[in-house]
Amino acid sequence: MGNSPWEVFWLQLSAIVQYLKAGVQGDPHVEITGVNYDSRKVAPGDLFVCMVGTKSDGHAYVPQALEKGAAAILAQQPVPDLPNSIPQVIVADTREALARLSSFWYHFPCHKLRMIGVTGTNGKTTTTHLIKGLLEQKGGLVGLVGTIHNLVGNEEIASTHTTPESWELAGLLDQMVHMGAHTAVMEVSSHALKQNRVAGCEFDVALFTNLTQDHLDYHLSWEDYLNSKLKLFSYLHIGEKGGAKYAVVNGDDPMAPHFIRAAQVPVWTYGIREKAHIQAHEIKISPRGTTFLLKSSQGEVPLSVSLTGTFNVYNVLAAVTVALLEGMAVPDIAAYLTRAPQVSGRFELVDEGQPFSVIVDYAHTPDGLENILATAKEITRGRLITVFGCGGDRDRGKRPLMGAIAGKYSGFTIVTSDNPRTEDPYRIIEEIEGGISKITAQYQVLEDRRKAIRQAIKMAGPEDTVVIAGKGHETYQIVQGKTHHFDDREVAREELHKLGQD
Repeated sequence: MGNSPWEVFWLQLSAIVQYLKAGVQGDPHVEITGVNYDSRKVAPGDLFVCMVGTKSDGHAYVPQALEKGAAAILAQQPVPDLPNSIPQVIVADTREALARLSSFWYHFPCHKLRMIGVTGTNGKTTTTHLIKGLLEQKGGLVGLVGTIHNLVGNEEIASTHTTPESWELAGLLDQMVHMGAHTAVMEVSSHALKQNRVAGCEFDVALFTNLTQDHLDYHLSWEDYLNSKLKLFSYLHIGEKGGAKYAVVNGDDPMAPHFIRAAQVPVWTYGIREKAHIQAHEIKISPRGTTFLLKSSQGEVPLSVSLTGTFNVYNVLAAVTVALLEGMAVPDIAAYLTRAPQVSGRFELVDEGQPFSVIVDYAHTPDGLENILATAKEITRGRLITVFGCGGDRDRGKRPLMGAIAGKYSGFTIVTSDNPRTEDPYRIIEEIEGGISKITAQYQVLEDRRKAIRQAIKMAGPEDTVVIAGKGHETYQIVQGKTHHFDDREVAREELHKLGQD
């Protein structure tokens, strides 16, 4: 959270107070040389922000921040026993205040970028990558903020959250501006929306992919999950930027009417089943890609993409809708899609010359797993063998649902560990078994994920398909709170090589 080359190096606290329209106790004329919400990383001259989270409260860490040299405190309630030399700014919500302050500190980078936000349960990563690739074909530099990585120019920066905390996000957007980007495409998670991480951003475009069960360990109710997603659309009409604003909505999703009503700007729909502005017809799916007929106001045109499955047709339609509305012509869109690269860990083929298919995918929700397995089953002549588990310390309700889905589509399933985190992995597996055992007896439990992948590959015969689901692009596994290196694609290749040597 240090200064970037383009960041202002100090502000008088009074300027921050005035911008936030907040109250202040103490001298408002102290100089602030940085902002920090982690007491361990505070530097002399910083404004320490007391963030209130689900597991900790930043107000409790004010003494540590002062020891590190914090010059002032931003809090939700007065902090007692502060030295007279330490002013404190009081706001109703420190998370929202940090988001607004971050944008202010970095001179409002979102006002200098065309901001495209993509939200939904599944499809965000593939859709944002497709939009980025399409708009770069039109010309200029496009930045991306997402699950797999953040791209600033050609520089890749590791991502710890789908949507970073507001301070880091503002810094990323600032870097994009100074490297010449004209547009930023961002995955916007429900956590980020509920926690006001993007409250300092003004979006020009909001896109909704779909809504299915996920994150109910955090949101606690479906309504809260839905309402968090809707915030991106309800704020779309508010702001100071010029230029066209619009929303793009998956018209086939049952929740589409909620997003259409929330937008209060022009809305464009895409879909396959329901009538929409952008539609796909005559869909043909193969192991190596998908073809379909794209119908839009510019007429009908055949499209061919290397992405497989109906769920990816939706992702392509979403990206194409944005590209059309941003001024791209259909022939240019079609030309790019024929060579669009595979997104890491999204229906990614692992090919070492074996006579069967191995697919690694990030699917970790019931709907995501069903999409992947339905597609794999459709393109498999032989048997579908699935390896999957469920994450620990997350929504327990989806575990039996995912077990039942695996049992429904798979000829054989190996239930294993995903990221058990701090939970007992066998407890997670038992809850998965509660679903799969009601559907089929064609499964086994191998808690060790490497052994599970090895077993699936050994079982596979010619024309079979092995799907390894849940972790996708991840290169780690979290067991008993400790992070270990683990990459499904890497392990699959190693086991395929061993198989070839037998």
